[in-house]
Amino acid sequence: MQASRARLFKEYKEVQREKSADPDIQLICDDSNIFKWTALIKGPSETPYEGGVFQLAFAIPEQYPLLPPQVRFLTKIFHPNVHFKTGEICLDILKNAWSPAWTLQSVCRAIIALMAHPEPDSPLNCDSGNLLRSGDIRGFQSMARMYTKLAAMPKKN
Repeated sequence: MQASRARLFKEYKEVQREKSADPDIQLICDDSNIFKWTALIKGPSETPYEGGVFQLAFAIPEQYPLLPPQVRFLTKIFHPNVHFKTGEICLDILKNAWSPAWTLQSVCRAIIALMAHPEPDSPLNCDSGNLLRSGDIRGFQSMARMYTKLAAMPKKN
């Protein structure tokens, strides 16, 4: 557990030092528990998620970085690789392709890349995956854009 605390503390210091280095990602460590983090990520440009800000929850195991963090979307998102109700993310680096070289920041980067390039053949959201697999790109983008506007964009008065 000491190794994981040291690694997380190192990542925390890096995040503090490089806050402006990556404007698309804001990582926040829980004040009372270094094993709980949240992130705010910006939807990638030229996608239905553009303009949205999505919140992620990180639960980090005591064996980190030997084991991957558990990451899920707290913000509702219409995406084939994200479970609509639980926010669970289907991404190989969070499962069998994990490497201790990954950091929380690089995991956020990978999630943003997944948002831009969905994998409809391994869907957690079958409705979303079926739209893409059947070639209904317009239908998928319309639904994804609608949920982005409803859940991930600031409300206008």
